[in-house]
Amino acid sequence: MSEILKTTGTLLLKEKMAKYTSWRVGGEAEKMYLPSDKNDLITFMTSLPKDIALFWLGLGSNLLVRDGGIPGVVINTRGRLKEIHLLEDGYVYVEAGVPCARVARFCVNNGLIGSEFLAGIPGTMGGALKMNAGAFGGETWEIVESVEMINRDGIVTVKMANTFEVSYRKVKGLENQWFLAAKLKLKLGDTSNSLLYIKNLLEKRAISQPTNLPSCGSVFKNPPGNYAAKLIEKSGLKGYRIGGACVSKKHANFIVNTNKATAVDIESLINYVQTQVKVQQGINLQTEVCKVGVNL
Repeated sequence: MSEILKTTGTLLLKEKMAKYTSWRVGGEAEKMYLPSDKNDLITFMTSLPKDIALFWLGLGSNLLVRDGGIPGVVINTRGRLKEIHLLEDGYVYVEAGVPCARVARFCVNNGLIGSEFLAGIPGTMGGALKMNAGAFGGETWEIVESVEMINRDGIVTVKMANTFEVSYRKVKGLENQWFLAAKLKLKLGDTSNSLLYIKNLLEKRAISQPTNLPSCGSVFKNPPGNYAAKLIEKSGLKGYRIGGACVSKKHANFIVNTNKATAVDIESLINYVQTQVKVQQGINLQTEVCKVGVNL
């Protein structure tokens, strides 16, 4: 990796992932790269050995890093790929490291409507694109016109949104390529209504979700025609804990870190919830959270 010295970002060794995840758990990243900007990241990707494992990190929500850490290189885009600006005809250019909440505020402040739901997503634009994140009736890919992507060789391409197969919390066709930026299509509208909507959305989120404790956001996908939280609560699992991990009493689809939980505590609780809901309700809950890394 000698050529990496030509880049202008920062390469960290054995960096504790618990510092970067919203659950506040996780082992070390073997290597972590903090790019100075998009062009620096392209240079870094070009210089990487082709056989090294890569993992891209945003705000660290919707993510469980196991206690043994992540081998290879973690690309940390948080606060890095942070460009956002207006294009012509109501389009917005936003890089992958921009927090979703900032995207929502930027659009509203510029008289554009359609992205308000992003205020309720505790992640970055890159993560929202990867999993078609949604909240309060809106989904990310509903407002995407095109995306910039980078592959293992550092080659950047622009792809139209309609070339991807997008479904509930899933986007196919992303193997060995990652999002650098997106072009969002929005409409001019009444921003006073949008500001009120965002205010109400955030108030609803604060009331209904355990925002005062470390969590990853929603752990499980909602089954067709049902709600994961309802099934978990019906199974009597609110407040159930393993080690420092606990099913939130406020919202059953959240698992919170109450007191020095480990990743194995959280993963064991996820598995237990799935088993109990299957036994009691006859439904297989699918995880929304991304589990990465190795166990100790």
